[in-house]
Amino acid sequence: MPTEPPEVTGHRHPRRWGNGGRWELPLFCLVLGGILWAASWIGGHPVAGLFSFLIMAGFGAIFVVGRRSESLRMMAAGRRADERWRSIDLRATAISGLAVITAVIVGFLWEIAHGRSGQPYALLGAIAGLTYLVALVWLRWRS
Repeated sequence: MPTEPPEVTGHRHPRRWGNGGRWELPLFCLVLGGILWAASWIGGHPVAGLFSFLIMAGFGAIFVVGRRSESLRMMAAGRRADERWRSIDLRATAISGLAVITAVIVGFLWEIAHGRSGQPYALLGAIAGLTYLVALVWLRWRS
């Protein structure tokens, strides 16, 4: 019977950033939320920043409260998860990428249809397209 990876069973590993510790992702959410709040405050929108902080804190709290969930543990484990979860993660990443690229294309078309330049959608679309081409060539070369 195969054993689960240490990230799932909760065995200790030497502490270092990116090791998937129990508090790593929730703390990262709080730090990022604090950065969002500070940036919004500097931009003159402290209430919007507080709202962003609360969203990030809530997201981090999900990982604290739901730590017994296999799905949440595997999401927090990231690359250290087993093959099945890495495959699920890869497909979910591809689907989210397609959603963002579709939104960029629609936003670009909306902007040019209204007589505007299409920025920043044109730049985002160019980044997505170039990244895809470079990744395609790189991955093909490696295989």
